[in-house]
Formats: sequence, C-alpha cells, structure tokens
Amino acid sequence: MRFAFIAKHRHIWPVSWLCDVLEVSRSGFHASLNRPTGAHEIQDAKLVTAIETSFKASDRTYGARRVWRDVLEDGLACGLHRIERLMRINALRARPRRKRPA
Repeated sequence: MRFAFIAKHRHIWPVSWLCDVLEVSRSGFHASLNRPTGAHEIQDAKLVTAIETSFKASDRTYGARRVWRDVLEDGLACGLHRIERLMRINALRARPRRKRPA
C-alpha cells in the first residue's frame, strides 16, 4: 500500500521524501517496482472477474452475499469479507430494491 502510494505520487514529490515520510527504504521501494505479481493479487484478479460476471448477470442487484454464493458455485474458494472488500474497491454496489406499487 505504501509502495503504491509512492509510485502514484513520485512525479509530484521526490521519492526520498515520500520514503522518509512513510518510513520505508528507498531500496525497498525500487525493488518493489521489479517484483513479480504475488499469488494473492493474481487470485484477487480472478475473483474480480467472477464477481463482475455475477454482478452484471444479476442486473446489478446482487449484494456481496449473493455474489459470494455464485463465486463459490463457480469453484473459486474465498471468504465473504474478501468479496465485500473487492466489491467496495471496484465500486460494485447493488442498486436498491424497486418499490412495487400497492
């Protein structure tokens, strides 16, 4: 998270300042630029595609719990909180229920 912030803002402030403020080493930041993608991040990318598929198939009405059940049925193992986090990060929020006329 810190390294991503530094990478995003390094054109505004010097990397050395950002590293000092965020208490990380400059060498650690530069090493992170060449580091391969982690397994957790790869799994998150797979989950996001499954989440978006389920969410769009439901006409954007499913919340995290129903999307989670769909993802489990697809054979991807994960927890509900992870689905909630990924939906929040990707701005996938269910529409409110439609009111039916009485």
